[in-house]
Amino acid sequence: FGSDNRAGIERTLHRISAIRNRKGKIIGLPCRVGRAVYGTIEIIKDIVMSDKSILLLGRPGVGKTTLLREAARVRGEERRVVIVDTSNEIAGDGDIPHPAIGRSRRMQVRETTLQHEVMIEAVENHMPQVIIIDEIGRSEEAIAARTIAERGVQLIGTAHGNSLENLLMNPTLSDLVGGIESVTLSDEEARRRGTQKSVLERKAPPTFDVLVEIQDRQHVIIHHDVGAAVDAFLRGRALAPEARRMDDEGGTNGIAHDGRARLEQF
Repeated sequence: FGSDNRAGIERTLHRISAIRNRKGKIIGLPCRVGRAVYGTIEIIKDIVMSDKSILLLGRPGVGKTTLLREAARVRGEERRVVIVDTSNEIAGDGDIPHPAIGRSRRMQVRETTLQHEVMIEAVENHMPQVIIIDEIGRSEEAIAARTIAERGVQLIGTAHGNSLENLLMNPTLSDLVGGIESVTLSDEEARRRGTQKSVLERKAPPTFDVLVEIQDRQHVIIHHDVGAAVDAFLRGRALAPEARRMDDEGGTNGIAHDGRARLEQF
């Protein structure tokens, strides 16, 4: 086991984790069976192929890493793709990556705390056109992601969360969508907006162009313009995301909505 208490079975996607007691002795060994599910990217394939940076948001176990693996395979057919595989969940354990990532290249991370350094190294040393990252969770990784996006590299990453609102309220990860700060308006501007003089505004351009909220394996909500969505949320306007659902035949149904309340009913 490594410092993250995980161990993989070489050339597979399976993972064994360690549960330890207070003295460090292993008392449990949960095993996660990993599978490469081909075709899962179809629901957002048009966005993945558009060269826009994409953030996949969802709760644990909803299928974020499976989507990332498929995105790496599909994107690797046309672009130089580098995967920063911190916990070896995307391409499996061992030095030979799982064939599910196709022609993409995989960089392993020695310590989980060094993920942001490997992200920057990938850009500086390997000339990628696309970088894929699983589980952005620290402020250093958020800063590294912004640096990569500003260098013109397509970024496809994941983060834990349920919605755009959750992400904005997370002080560590809010920078991924531009961050928020308190701004004092002039009297005239406050009257024009019909608000108080002290309001919340987006601090910077978002790192990611598109935000995909994964509701379940066949249902996603897509914010095509993250900056506009954040501005609308902070000003109390109704969000207008797109909802897509995969039907039983593998086709995609897309329905645009003019507000979150109606969206939840869909």
